[in-house]
Amino acid sequence: MSNRVAIVTGGIGGLGTEICKYLARSGRFVVAADLASRGERIEAFRQEMAEFADSVAFESLNVADFAACAALIERVAKDHGPVSILVNAAGITRDTSLRKMAPEQWIDVLKVNLEGVFNMCRHVVDGMSAQGFGRIVNISSVNGQTGQFGQTNYSAAKAGMHGFTMALAREVAKKGVTVNSVSPGYCNTALVQAVPEDIRNQIIAGIPVGRLGEPREIARVVDFLAADDAGFITGANIPVNGGYFMDF
Repeated sequence: MSNRVAIVTGGIGGLGTEICKYLARSGRFVVAADLASRGERIEAFRQEMAEFADSVAFESLNVADFAACAALIERVAKDHGPVSILVNAAGITRDTSLRKMAPEQWIDVLKVNLEGVFNMCRHVVDGMSAQGFGRIVNISSVNGQTGQFGQTNYSAAKAGMHGFTMALAREVAKKGVTVNSVSPGYCNTALVQAVPEDIRNQIIAGIPVGRLGEPREIARVVDFLAADDAGFITGANIPVNGGYFMDF
Protein backbone atom coordinates (compact mmCIF):
# COMPACT_ATOMS: atom_id res chain seq x y z
CA MET A 1 0.00 0.00 0.00
CA SER A 2 2.73 2.46 0.91
CA ASN A 3 4.05 2.73 -2.63
CA ARG A 4 0.76 3.72 -4.26
CA VAL A 5 1.02 7.02 -6.12
CA ALA A 6 -2.02 9.31 -6.16
CA ILE A 7 -2.83 12.45 -8.13
CA VAL A 8 -5.43 14.87 -6.79
CA THR A 9 -6.51 17.57 -9.24
CA GLY A 10 -7.68 20.77 -7.61
CA GLY A 11 -5.38 19.51 -4.90
CA ILE A 12 -4.78 22.80 -3.11
CA GLY A 13 -8.46 23.74 -2.82
CA GLY A 14 -10.57 23.35 0.30
CA LEU A 15 -11.64 19.79 -0.44
CA GLY A 16 -8.47 18.89 -2.33
CA THR A 17 -6.19 19.76 0.58
CA GLU A 18 -8.06 17.48 2.97
CA ILE A 19 -8.11 14.68 0.40
CA CYS A 20 -4.34 14.97 0.05
CA LYS A 21 -3.93 14.74 3.83
CA TYR A 22 -6.10 11.65 4.14
CA LEU A 23 -4.37 9.83 1.28
CA ALA A 24 -0.95 10.71 2.70
CA ARG A 25 -1.95 9.38 6.13
CA SER A 26 -2.96 6.14 4.41
CA GLY A 27 0.56 5.74 3.08
CA ARG A 28 0.16 7.10 -0.42
CA PHE A 29 2.58 9.40 -2.19
CA VAL A 30 0.32 12.26 -3.24
CA VAL A 31 0.73 14.77 -6.04
CA ALA A 32 -1.52 17.82 -5.68
CA ALA A 33 -2.09 19.21 -9.16
CA ASP A 34 -3.46 22.73 -9.50
CA LEU A 35 -2.98 26.05 -11.27
CA ALA A 36 0.46 27.62 -10.81
CA SER A 37 -1.13 31.08 -10.79
CA ARG A 38 -2.47 30.50 -7.26
CA GLY A 39 0.83 31.51 -5.66
CA GLU A 40 -0.41 32.49 -2.19
CA ARG A 41 -2.56 29.39 -1.92
CA ILE A 42 0.33 27.15 -3.03
CA GLU A 43 2.53 28.53 -0.24
CA ALA A 44 -0.27 28.08 2.31
CA PHE A 45 -0.80 24.53 1.07
CA ARG A 46 2.88 23.70 1.54
CA GLN A 47 2.75 25.01 5.11
CA GLU A 48 -0.37 22.95 5.83
CA MET A 49 1.38 19.87 4.44
CA ALA A 50 4.57 20.32 6.48
CA GLU A 51 4.02 17.07 8.38
CA PHE A 52 3.70 15.24 5.05
CA ALA A 53 6.69 16.89 3.38
CA ASP A 54 8.11 13.57 2.23
CA SER A 55 4.86 12.23 0.84
CA VAL A 56 3.07 15.19 -0.77
CA ALA A 57 4.27 17.20 -3.77
CA PHE A 58 2.77 20.02 -5.82
CA GLU A 59 2.64 20.03 -9.63
CA SER A 60 1.32 22.77 -11.88
CA LEU A 61 -1.58 21.72 -14.10
CA ASN A 62 -4.48 23.09 -16.12
CA VAL A 63 -6.83 20.11 -16.37
CA ALA A 64 -8.50 21.62 -19.44
CA ASP A 65 -5.26 21.07 -21.39
CA PHE A 66 -5.18 17.50 -22.77
CA ALA A 67 -1.45 17.55 -23.56
CA ALA A 68 -0.56 19.02 -20.17
CA CYS A 69 -2.44 16.21 -18.44
CA ALA A 70 -0.51 13.63 -20.45
CA ALA A 71 2.78 15.32 -19.61
CA LEU A 72 1.97 15.46 -15.89
CA ILE A 73 1.11 11.78 -15.67
CA GLU A 74 4.26 10.85 -17.57
CA ARG A 75 6.38 13.07 -15.31
CA VAL A 76 4.84 11.69 -12.12
CA ALA A 77 5.36 8.12 -13.29
CA LYS A 78 9.01 8.88 -14.08
CA ASP A 79 9.71 10.66 -10.79
CA HIS A 80 7.57 8.69 -8.33
CA GLY A 81 6.17 5.60 -10.01
CA PRO A 82 3.03 4.70 -11.94
CA VAL A 83 -0.20 6.41 -10.94
CA SER A 84 -2.52 4.06 -9.06
CA ILE A 85 -5.04 6.55 -7.67
CA LEU A 86 -6.65 9.52 -9.37
CA VAL A 87 -8.99 11.94 -7.65
CA ASN A 88 -10.62 14.45 -9.98
CA ALA A 89 -11.48 17.36 -7.68
CA ALA A 90 -10.70 20.34 -9.94
CA GLY A 91 -13.71 22.52 -10.54
CA ILE A 92 -14.89 26.07 -11.16
CA THR A 93 -18.20 27.93 -11.13
CA ARG A 94 -19.50 30.63 -13.44
CA ASP A 95 -22.96 31.07 -11.98
CA THR A 96 -25.74 32.93 -13.74
CA SER A 97 -29.18 32.10 -15.08
CA LEU A 98 -29.25 30.54 -18.52
CA ARG A 99 -30.89 33.56 -20.12
CA LYS A 100 -27.86 35.63 -19.08
CA MET A 101 -25.18 32.99 -19.61
CA ALA A 102 -22.48 33.78 -22.17
CA PRO A 103 -21.12 30.89 -24.24
CA GLU A 104 -17.77 31.33 -22.51
CA GLN A 105 -19.37 30.75 -19.09
CA TRP A 106 -20.84 27.49 -20.34
CA ILE A 107 -17.68 26.34 -22.12
CA ASP A 108 -15.26 27.23 -19.31
CA VAL A 109 -17.18 25.20 -16.72
CA LEU A 110 -17.61 22.20 -19.00
CA LYS A 111 -13.93 22.27 -20.01
CA VAL A 112 -12.63 22.22 -16.43
CA ASN A 113 -15.31 20.26 -14.58
CA LEU A 114 -16.08 17.57 -17.16
CA GLU A 115 -13.52 17.66 -19.96
CA GLY A 116 -10.79 17.77 -17.30
CA VAL A 117 -12.04 14.42 -16.00
CA PHE A 118 -11.76 12.95 -19.49
CA ASN A 119 -8.29 14.43 -19.96
CA MET A 120 -6.95 12.88 -16.76
CA CYS A 121 -8.73 9.53 -16.98
CA ARG A 122 -7.78 9.08 -20.62
CA HIS A 123 -4.11 9.15 -19.66
CA VAL A 124 -4.23 6.90 -16.58
CA VAL A 125 -6.52 4.02 -17.52
CA ASP A 126 -3.97 2.16 -19.63
CA GLY A 127 -1.35 2.26 -16.89
CA MET A 128 -3.81 1.25 -14.19
CA SER A 129 -5.12 -1.60 -16.34
CA ALA A 130 -1.56 -2.81 -16.95
CA GLN A 131 -0.88 -2.77 -13.19
CA GLY A 132 -4.10 -4.65 -12.51
CA PHE A 133 -4.99 -2.01 -9.93
CA GLY A 134 -6.51 1.44 -10.04
CA ARG A 135 -8.80 3.72 -8.09
CA ILE A 136 -10.51 6.69 -9.76
CA VAL A 137 -12.72 8.95 -7.66
CA ASN A 138 -14.58 11.80 -9.33
CA ILE A 139 -15.81 14.65 -7.13
CA SER A 140 -19.29 15.46 -8.38
CA SER A 141 -21.87 17.53 -6.46
CA VAL A 142 -25.32 17.35 -4.93
CA ASN A 143 -26.27 20.00 -7.48
CA GLY A 144 -25.55 17.51 -10.23
CA GLN A 145 -28.38 15.45 -8.71
CA THR A 146 -30.87 18.19 -7.82
CA GLY A 147 -30.00 21.04 -10.16
CA GLN A 148 -29.53 24.55 -8.81
CA PHE A 149 -30.76 27.96 -9.92
CA GLY A 150 -28.05 29.76 -11.87
CA GLN A 151 -26.00 26.60 -12.39
CA THR A 152 -27.11 24.99 -15.62
CA ASN A 153 -23.44 24.78 -16.63
CA TYR A 154 -22.18 23.43 -13.29
CA SER A 155 -25.10 21.04 -12.74
CA ALA A 156 -24.76 19.66 -16.28
CA ALA A 157 -21.04 19.08 -15.82
CA LYS A 158 -21.45 17.39 -12.44
CA ALA A 159 -24.30 15.16 -13.66
CA GLY A 160 -22.25 14.30 -16.74
CA MET A 161 -19.35 13.37 -14.49
CA HIS A 162 -21.34 10.55 -12.93
CA GLY A 163 -22.53 9.29 -16.31
CA PHE A 164 -18.87 9.19 -17.32
CA THR A 165 -18.07 7.37 -14.06
CA MET A 166 -20.57 4.60 -14.66
CA ALA A 167 -19.52 4.05 -18.27
CA LEU A 168 -15.78 3.96 -17.49
CA ALA A 169 -16.42 1.67 -14.50
CA ARG A 170 -17.87 -0.92 -16.88
CA GLU A 171 -14.92 -0.63 -19.25
CA VAL A 172 -12.19 -1.26 -16.67
CA ALA A 173 -13.83 -3.37 -13.96
CA LYS A 174 -12.16 -6.62 -15.02
CA LYS A 175 -8.77 -4.89 -14.98
CA GLY A 176 -8.87 -4.29 -11.23
CA VAL A 177 -9.73 -0.62 -11.69
CA THR A 178 -12.68 0.94 -9.87
CA VAL A 179 -14.33 4.23 -10.81
CA ASN A 180 -16.69 5.99 -8.41
CA SER A 181 -18.19 9.41 -7.75
CA VAL A 182 -18.56 11.33 -4.51
CA SER A 183 -21.25 14.02 -4.44
CA PRO A 184 -20.62 16.52 -1.64
CA GLY A 185 -23.31 18.81 -0.36
CA TYR A 186 -22.60 22.28 0.97
CA CYS A 187 -19.32 22.26 2.90
CA ASN A 188 -17.36 24.67 5.04
CA THR A 189 -15.04 25.89 2.31
CA ALA A 190 -13.99 29.37 1.20
CA LEU A 191 -16.39 29.12 -1.75
CA VAL A 192 -19.41 28.52 0.49
CA GLN A 193 -18.27 31.01 3.13
CA ALA A 194 -18.21 33.65 0.37
CA VAL A 195 -21.97 33.22 -0.06
CA PRO A 196 -23.91 36.05 1.65
CA GLU A 197 -24.72 35.09 5.24
CA ASP A 198 -28.50 35.25 4.84
CA ILE A 199 -28.38 32.90 1.85
CA ARG A 200 -25.91 30.62 3.63
CA ASN A 201 -28.27 30.42 6.60
CA GLN A 202 -31.13 29.47 4.26
CA ILE A 203 -28.97 26.67 2.85
CA ILE A 204 -28.11 25.38 6.32
CA ALA A 205 -31.79 25.47 7.30
CA GLY A 206 -32.45 23.01 4.46
CA ILE A 207 -29.80 20.51 5.62
CA PRO A 208 -31.33 17.92 7.97
CA VAL A 209 -28.18 17.60 10.11
CA GLY A 210 -28.32 21.38 10.64
CA ARG A 211 -24.81 22.36 9.56
CA LEU A 212 -22.37 22.57 6.70
CA GLY A 213 -20.19 19.58 5.97
CA GLU A 214 -16.50 19.63 6.80
CA PRO A 215 -13.91 18.94 4.06
CA ARG A 216 -12.50 16.08 6.14
CA GLU A 217 -15.87 14.32 5.90
CA ILE A 218 -15.58 14.27 2.13
CA ALA A 219 -11.91 13.28 2.27
CA ARG A 220 -12.67 10.30 4.51
CA VAL A 221 -15.05 8.88 1.89
CA VAL A 222 -12.51 9.43 -0.91
CA ASP A 223 -9.83 7.68 1.13
CA PHE A 224 -12.19 4.75 1.72
CA LEU A 225 -12.94 4.37 -2.00
CA ALA A 226 -9.22 4.59 -2.82
CA ALA A 227 -8.29 1.77 -0.44
CA ASP A 228 -6.81 -1.47 -1.69
CA ASP A 229 -9.68 -3.44 -0.17
CA ALA A 230 -12.46 -1.33 -1.76
CA GLY A 231 -12.33 -3.30 -4.99
CA PHE A 232 -15.98 -4.42 -5.01
CA ILE A 233 -17.37 -0.88 -5.16
CA THR A 234 -17.45 0.56 -8.67
CA GLY A 235 -19.78 2.74 -10.70
CA ALA A 236 -21.28 4.08 -7.49
CA ASN A 237 -22.15 7.61 -6.47
CA ILE A 238 -21.68 8.27 -2.74
CA PRO A 239 -23.66 11.29 -1.49
CA VAL A 240 -22.11 13.17 1.44
CA ASN A 241 -24.60 15.96 1.97
CA GLY A 242 -26.03 15.82 5.49
CA GLY A 243 -29.36 14.60 4.15
CA TYR A 244 -29.85 17.62 1.88
CA PHE A 245 -30.84 15.22 -0.91
CA MET A 246 -31.85 11.62 -0.35
CA ASP A 247 -32.64 8.86 -2.83
CA PHE A 248 -31.86 5.21 -3.46
